[in-house]
Amino acid sequence: MAESLAEDSGKILRTLIGKPATVIGLLALCALALTLQQLSLRIPLELVPQALWAPDLSNASQVLVHNSFLPRTAVAVLAGAALGLAGSVLQQILRNPLASPTTLGVSAGAQIALAMALVWAPSWLEGGREAVALAGSCVAALVVFGLAWRQALSPVALILAGLIVNLYFGAVEFALTLFHQEQLISLFIWGAGSLIQNDWSGAVALSLRLALVGLALALMARPLSLLELDDRSVQSLGVSLTAVRLLSLGLATALSASVVSTVGVIGFVGLAAPALVRLLGARRFRDRLIWAPLMGAALLWLTDILVRLVAGPSSEIPTGALTAVVGAPLLLWLLPQLRRQGIPSSQRPSPGKRMSRYWMPVAIGVPALLLLTWIGLALGRSAQGWHWDTWLSDPLLFSWRYPRLFGAMAAGALLALAGTALQRFSGNPMASPEVLGVSSGAAMGVVAAALLFPAPSQAMQVSLAALGAFTVLVAILVVSHRSDFSPERMLLAGIAVSTIFGTVVTVLMATGDPRLFALRAWMAGSTYRIAAGDLFWAMAVLGLALGFAPLVSRWLDVMPLGEVTARGVGIDIFRSRLVLLLLTAVVTASATLIVGPVSFVGLMAPHMARMMGLSRALPHLLGAALLGAGLMCAADWVGRNLLFPYQLPTGLAATFIGGPYLLWLLGRRTEA
Repeated sequence: MAESLAEDSGKILRTLIGKPATVIGLLALCALALTLQQLSLRIPLELVPQALWAPDLSNASQVLVHNSFLPRTAVAVLAGAALGLAGSVLQQILRNPLASPTTLGVSAGAQIALAMALVWAPSWLEGGREAVALAGSCVAALVVFGLAWRQALSPVALILAGLIVNLYFGAVEFALTLFHQEQLISLFIWGAGSLIQNDWSGAVALSLRLALVGLALALMARPLSLLELDDRSVQSLGVSLTAVRLLSLGLATALSASVVSTVGVIGFVGLAAPALVRLLGARRFRDRLIWAPLMGAALLWLTDILVRLVAGPSSEIPTGALTAVVGAPLLLWLLPQLRRQGIPSSQRPSPGKRMSRYWMPVAIGVPALLLLTWIGLALGRSAQGWHWDTWLSDPLLFSWRYPRLFGAMAAGALLALAGTALQRFSGNPMASPEVLGVSSGAAMGVVAAALLFPAPSQAMQVSLAALGAFTVLVAILVVSHRSDFSPERMLLAGIAVSTIFGTVVTVLMATGDPRLFALRAWMAGSTYRIAAGDLFWAMAVLGLALGFAPLVSRWLDVMPLGEVTARGVGIDIFRSRLVLLLLTAVVTASATLIVGPVSFVGLMAPHMARMMGLSRALPHLLGAALLGAGLMCAADWVGRNLLFPYQLPTGLAATFIGGPYLLWLLGRRTEA
């Protein structure tokens, strides 16, 4: 009897979970109840209509409710709906479940524009930050469209161009922050998504833009639905791919830019809302076009009212940074549905070329890397200017240089190997070591060491960083186990977990704690503190990773072709995915402990290697490792000498060096 009742209850629960309206309704009811409770603390509920339409100007509580509380609630609902709608459209256009409104560089453009205005042209902000932020977003979007135009705005070209713009603008903004911390403290709060309002202008502007863009996208629902097919099938039906992509991308980007200019960067909602409604049963794009905005509105509304409930009315804790507190657990809870309902397949690797061509870039890369290493060790600047040193002429200087240079190179190679493995076995060009979440866990461990101990030793920081990385890895293994570690589920679980850790770091950074500002250089990929012991550890892990590369290369060649093909040639899907996940996590954690959570190398080195013609798994792994090591070698040298006597973190320098080269490769690929 009890077992039957439990089974019936389980069926009812699964039925309810499968309906987007039920979950969205529950979230909205919770948000409404908390909103009314918070309103009752300010004014009697029967006076709310009066406070909304005709507030008593002599009553301070009614004025605050009219000009602050209610507009903030409206902006939360409208911004969440706009991000959910934009995210759903972008995931459909780019055919990638990891796409979001931040993918095309909109947020990065707004942030760099505001940072530059705060440092060099503060008078531009006298009329408000919205115009400057909107201009930066538009410039970033135009750059992305321009880079991908010659490939007819293809999904992979747009993703690569967006990643380049995001990383490059983010690196410039981070570099400005390192040298102008006090001037840019307010940018942290805005950049994390602050919904504080002083009037109804933001709500009115967002409502008009959301209505117009929503109507236009509704009229385009049919051609957008056809984008689930391959390009040839869509063109055979008489649909102009370039026109549909350009128009829909323009609408989604404009809507995202409006949200960013009004309330700052709210990154998780645009990713989570479409994924959640898909997991809840909205399989058709037309359905997601309706349910994703409603889910986004409910998520952001509930998050904002929880922030106000916990922090109090005078708090400036950014709501956008805390959206993961509500959305990430919900996404993790619903991920078991992914095995049954699935997520659209991502980009697959292209067929390889002749074997004789595979090893040419690798053979050329080895002597080039040796030459680059020699220059990095011997050539440098001092107070007397440029000079060329040898080990015999200045052994003390070499004893300082070689650990950080070789440590940076080893970390770059490790991150490149991890990124290549992730992108190949998931078939997703946006997969990278930091998406797995292990880097965020390690970073959170270092932040915890800085907060818990007055002067943490390097051993203490390494220990807590390793504990944070291990915690994230265990969480991902637990969540992904039931689906045989499917790539889509694993990546979404990694994003959810890493977003939770990233939320904590963002909120702590927004407090302005000087102990955390000291860590910003490390979080940007600093090699300042690499010692000989770190170097030996890095080399040992790199040697093991390279030793495993030939053993897993067959898996990485076959698995992107699909589970049916992989099983047909005798590959154990469960075991191979588990081994690849564990290896990738260990490699990522090791590199993060050495140079911090560097985001560029593991993402871009695999793309650079593929654009150079390395399509088969083993040459691809080795070529990416050489590129990653070379990038970090050049970046360490540039970081030491470019702004001497100041030093630029190696992670930022790697972005500045690798970005133009990747742009050149992308342009050459369009001409081919």
